[in-house]
Amino acid sequence: MTVGGILILYALMVGFIGPAGFRRASWPVRAPRLGGTAVLAAAWSVPIALLLAGATIVLPTSALTTDLSHLIGACLNRLHAAYGTPKAAGVVILGQLLSLAVAARIAWTATRLSLWQRTDERRQRLLIRMAGHRVPELPAVVLDHPGAAAYSVAGRHPTVVVTSGAVDVLTGPQLGAVLAHENAHLRARHHRRQTAAALAAGSLPMLPLLREAPALLGRLLEMDADELAADQHEPRVLASALVAVATAGGPATLAASGATSSAPAAGAADAAARICRLLQPPDRLPAGRQTLTRVAVTALTMAPLVLAAAPGLLALR
Repeated sequence: MTVGGILILYALMVGFIGPAGFRRASWPVRAPRLGGTAVLAAAWSVPIALLLAGATIVLPTSALTTDLSHLIGACLNRLHAAYGTPKAAGVVILGQLLSLAVAARIAWTATRLSLWQRTDERRQRLLIRMAGHRVPELPAVVLDHPGAAAYSVAGRHPTVVVTSGAVDVLTGPQLGAVLAHENAHLRARHHRRQTAAALAAGSLPMLPLLREAPALLGRLLEMDADELAADQHEPRVLASALVAVATAGGPATLAASGATSSAPAAGAADAAARICRLLQPPDRLPAGRQTLTRVAVTALTMAPLVLAAAPGLLALR
C-alpha cells in the first residue's frame, strides 16, 4: 500500500471510530480542557491526512531534498512516469482532485463561517443595545426576556448577558456562580476552540468525528468552565443554579459560550452530567497520566505528517 493509501485509511479510521472512543473514555471528563484538545487534534488530523494523501500521490518521495534541481527533476520524472500509462495518470489525477477538494471545502467553510459569525455578533450587539441594560453591582448586561438564560458574547468587546428571567429565579450566590462560569468561557477563549471544531465539522460533515466534534467539544468546555467557576464559588451553588434554570423552563445549559460559537446547545443529558459532576467531582488525572495524554495528543496531531514524510526521510538516509 502506498503512503497516500495509508493516509486515507488513517483518516477513515479516525473519522469513523473517533466518536465512539471519546464517548466511552472516562478520562476527558476528569480533565475536560485536555479532553477538548484531544477532540480538536483528532478531528483536524483527518483533513490534514487527506490533504497529505493527495500530495504524496502526486509528489514523489524522492523529491524530499534541499537540492532545487533534484526536486524539479524528481517531480518531472514523476509526472512523466505518471502520465505514461492511463492507470497511473488516473491515480495522480485522483490525488490532485482529493487535495483540491479538501482544500476548497475548508476555504469555503471558513469563509461562510466567518460571515455567519460577523452577522450573528452584530445581531447580538444590536439586541443588547435595544433590549439590554446595566444593573448596579452586576457585571453583566441584563436582557429583558422572561426565559431564564445566561451566555457570553465573544468578539472585540466580550460581554456576559443574563436575562431578566434568570435574575428573578436565581439567588445572589447562584447568579454570581453563573456569571463566573460565563466569564470563564471568555477568559479561556473557548469560542476559538468552538470555531475550530465548527470549521472541521463544516469541512467534512460526512465523517462522524468531524460532524460530532462541536458537540463533543462543547460538552467538555462547559465542564472546564464549571471547574474554573468552582475555584471562586461553591460547586453546589452552580449545580443548584443549573437546576433552577431548568425548572424555570429555560435552556438545559447556562452557556452558549458566545455569539461566535457554532456548538449546539447542550441537551438535558449533558446538563445532568454537569450537575452530577459538580455534586460529585471526579478525581483529577494524575500528573504522570496527564503528561502521557499530552504526548499521545501530540503524536495524534503529528501522525499524518510523520506518515507522509517517512518514506522521504528513509530515502534521504
